[in-house]
Amino acid sequence: MTPNSSPSSTAPSRRSFLASGAFAAVAVAGGAPLLAACGGSGTASGSKEGTTTGKALKKVMPSYAPTNLVQPDVPGVNGSSPGFTKLPDPLVASVKSAPGKGSSFRVMTPLWGTVPKKDNPYYTAVNKAVGAKLGFDPQDGNTYQDKIGAVLAGSEIPDVMTIPGWNMQGQIRNAITAKFADLGPYLAGDAVKKYPNLANIPTGAWQYSVFGGKLRGLPMPNPVIGNAFFYRKDLVGSGALPASADDLLAFGKEYTAPKSKVWAFDDLWTCIQKVYGLLPDAPHYWQLENGKLVHKIETQEYREALAFARKLHDGGYIHPDAEANKDADSKIRFTSGHVLMYNDGTGGWKGMVSEQAAANPKFDMQALDFFAADGGKPVLWQDDPAGIFTFLSKDLPKEKIEEFLGIADFAAAPYGTKEFMLTNYGVEDTHYKVEGGVPTFTPQGIQEAQPATLLYIASPPHTIAFPDEPKLVQDYAGWMARQAPHVKKPLFFGMQVVEPQRYASLYTPFDDLQKDIRRGRKKVSDVDAAVTTWKNSGGDKLRDWYQDLLEKNGSGV
Repeated sequence: MTPNSSPSSTAPSRRSFLASGAFAAVAVAGGAPLLAACGGSGTASGSKEGTTTGKALKKVMPSYAPTNLVQPDVPGVNGSSPGFTKLPDPLVASVKSAPGKGSSFRVMTPLWGTVPKKDNPYYTAVNKAVGAKLGFDPQDGNTYQDKIGAVLAGSEIPDVMTIPGWNMQGQIRNAITAKFADLGPYLAGDAVKKYPNLANIPTGAWQYSVFGGKLRGLPMPNPVIGNAFFYRKDLVGSGALPASADDLLAFGKEYTAPKSKVWAFDDLWTCIQKVYGLLPDAPHYWQLENGKLVHKIETQEYREALAFARKLHDGGYIHPDAEANKDADSKIRFTSGHVLMYNDGTGGWKGMVSEQAAANPKFDMQALDFFAADGGKPVLWQDDPAGIFTFLSKDLPKEKIEEFLGIADFAAAPYGTKEFMLTNYGVEDTHYKVEGGVPTFTPQGIQEAQPATLLYIASPPHTIAFPDEPKLVQDYAGWMARQAPHVKKPLFFGMQVVEPQRYASLYTPFDDLQKDIRRGRKKVSDVDAAVTTWKNSGGDKLRDWYQDLLEKNGSGV
């Protein structure tokens, strides 16, 4: 399994988060910049401009000490995720003894699936292994936004609470600063080495876990790149694959056959933007040109990407249902062979391969190597270094915080360890069986351990580990390793930037405009008027706000 990708194939919010890296724009008192990873008090009553960069940021960062307990079959390259084609035998122990001291903790996490019964054998085994009483309180991940808002608005919060980045809307970040503990005194610098598995988490993920100038979150690290063009190799055969924008057009013409109900493409906009080197969304939608910040919508590349997407529409190469924004059925169109190429988050790759193994043994889903529009080397902007965070209540005493960090160290054990298997699979012979080196859930495991909750407490670096699909590991890890040399960090990388509320809706009209252009309802030239409106409505002032942020806090790269 890939431990850090749980909801990506089931939760639309997770997919969009990976695809865009976007964060909601929320208010802080007086509209002053709130840089969660770069400082600022971030309280509901007021805030100061963030200044936690450089030496100040370094003071709250845990040291990085990779464990290297198990050697991967496909090594990581330039930050790409390592791949494991088999389950190590014997498993390695990364924690010497139960870290807990018998304390009780109420733990609230999201869960996509059926909520397990309380006090089930999985929870019992976890509590025994960690030496504490974790009272798991999983909530429906699809309605989690409403739940966390209500909980944080109240006077009683859980001892431990998981909050995905895409749920940090409204005043959530301010509540995080006000209600959760500063973990810096326990983890900063070499202090983290008391917890080896936490020290194994990359620095970027920790940096992104700084809220209100303090290290508050325990992160779930993201892969360096999380979206891909996927194509049906079993249907395309040995023909040449696209390696430029012109090649994509030629592919569309060759493989589109409406009379046979086959179209070359589903909606490709997410990855078309990568082909043209477009910047991600907020707060990373700026680039520096001669010392001045330029927004992605102001660039020539933005217009060229839209013009190319329009050509796919005009050629009739996109499935009509994709043109009608029926995105929920994109996977079905792909697996049924009605489209030969679509883009999606890589977290869903394993699920689709496993699903089709019995239904269509010839099914071969591959990821296309990225390219620049002119056929040269692409510029791929790195995804945010973490996507889900767990926080500890500031009301917990020092002793209980230290105790829970030991439990988090258990949860963050890497693939190939005994702790990882318990966290992600449960108890052998009860929740899973190992046959031929492949762990498989039992019916009881599907009910109790597959919707795992312990993994949200803290996670190891992203890995690609599918013992049941060794070829997929080679394909997926190999693809990421080939893309990694082209990955660059955008401006404000690893910074939890919160825009003032007055700018919150500035960018929204471009969501509709780009669709109208791509679908043939408007012209690329209409972007010019929209940009002028954006500037006059606050875009230039937003630019000044970010310029001030840049000068005072640095670029993050």
